[in-house]
Amino acid sequence: MLKSADATHSISNPMPPARKRPQPKSKTSHSFTSRSKAQRLRISIVGAGRMGTALGVALRRAAHHIEVVVNRTTPSARRAAKLIGGGAAILAESQPHNARAKTVSRLVESDLLLISTPDDALEAVSQRLAAIIRRSGGDRSKAPSFALHTSGALSSEVLAPLRALGISVGSLHPLVSISDAAPDQDAFRAVHFCVEGDRAAVRVARSLVKELNGKPFTISSEAKPLYHAAATVSSGHVTALFDLATEMLQECGLSKHRARQILAPLLKSTAANLGTQSPAEALTGPFARGDFATVQKHLAAMKAKKMSEAADLYAALGLRAVKLAESTKSNRSSAKDIKKLLSR
Repeated sequence: MLKSADATHSISNPMPPARKRPQPKSKTSHSFTSRSKAQRLRISIVGAGRMGTALGVALRRAAHHIEVVVNRTTPSARRAAKLIGGGAAILAESQPHNARAKTVSRLVESDLLLISTPDDALEAVSQRLAAIIRRSGGDRSKAPSFALHTSGALSSEVLAPLRALGISVGSLHPLVSISDAAPDQDAFRAVHFCVEGDRAAVRVARSLVKELNGKPFTISSEAKPLYHAAATVSSGHVTALFDLATEMLQECGLSKHRARQILAPLLKSTAANLGTQSPAEALTGPFARGDFATVQKHLAAMKAKKMSEAADLYAALGLRAVKLAESTKSNRSSAKDIKKLLSR
């Protein structure tokens, strides 16, 4: 869901043109299901920001070998490789071409390309990776069998240039917020991963998710933008609402730090309730009770402080909360009055 600014935006083509263009290999080659359980994947990470680095740390802990870490700058690539560990090579645009050729060979001979760049860069990165593979020459049976990107909003179709080379492509998006530059090795435990793409790529992605102690699920490629919008509302928007709530407490005379300390346990308890109850059952507060007078006081207090943004969001989300309360068949008479108040 969050990407670092260090994630690579482009990859140059340091390899000389091959004397003979290789033929795309079959998508069934290097079948993941035919590997012995003891044999691990050689993985190169393209775009090792916070998400790419966290996945690298977790995949290495699962005994996979991280071959190459690709980032826009040498310092960011070196930093990510150090966090991941295991002696991964680094590749960056700022490196001299003669220092990159050997590393590019390792990149091209990886089993899996894990691409974790910002969404806007994915199409260009896919094209450049395809160009590097085409120009690398050598034995095509050693080229990547799979490519997975970690975008929540984009489908595997953005990796079409790699698919054209016979590489099985897909996407693997963890529903977790990674905000720490030094990720936890268990960052993906019990996390749900949205997986879609070519059949072989999906098999690999699901296997990797299970190795990370995550929980894979699959949706259609066309549904990814709506899926990601839902994830944004439940994470990014909740964070924005939390920030607004801390601002409201600051108007009550509390420091921003103290406001966060006070509200965080409340948010945590709400999330815990939602883990075991439906939203209607987990709803508490004046909207659940149908407390018209309290809602009226809330709006008056925000108006007095000239907090129009807070009042607008309170009203919009309040209408949804009233709808939830009505679904439990409680306080329907007061719900009608509250909805009129919020709609003014």
